[in-house]
Amino acid sequence: MPVKIFSLKNVPDDELDEIRNLLVENKVDYYEYPGGKWGLSMPAFWLNDDSQSEQAKLLIDQYEQKRSLRIREEYDKLKMEGKHQTLIEKVISDPIRSVSYILLELGLIYISTKPFLTFVN
Repeated sequence: MPVKIFSLKNVPDDELDEIRNLLVENKVDYYEYPGGKWGLSMPAFWLNDDSQSEQAKLLIDQYEQKRSLRIREEYDKLKMEGKHQTLIEKVISDPIRSVSYILLELGLIYISTKPFLTFVN
C-alpha cells in the first residue's frame, strides 16, 4: 500500500529539488504525484513499499531541521547587513505594483460585497 512521506503543497522549488536529491542519494524508492493543473489532488512524495517509510521520514525530518536553521541564519545575516527589505521598503521600491495590488483587492472586496449591500436597501 502506498505511503505518503512528504506533502508538496506550498513547498518551494529549491526545497523540492533538495528532497528529491536526498531520497535518490539514500536509495529510497519513491514516486512524486503532482498537484495537477487545478491543484485539487494531493501533491506528495509517496512510497510503494512501507518498509522504507521510517528511513525516508527520518531523512526528511533531519533535512527539514537543517534547512530551517540555514534559512533562519540567512535571514538573520541579511537583517544584520541591512539588506533585508521591510514591507515599507518593498512598497517604495515598486509603488505601481503595490498600488495595483491594493486596487485589485479593493475591487474584489467591492464585487464580493455588492450583492449584499444592495440586498439591504
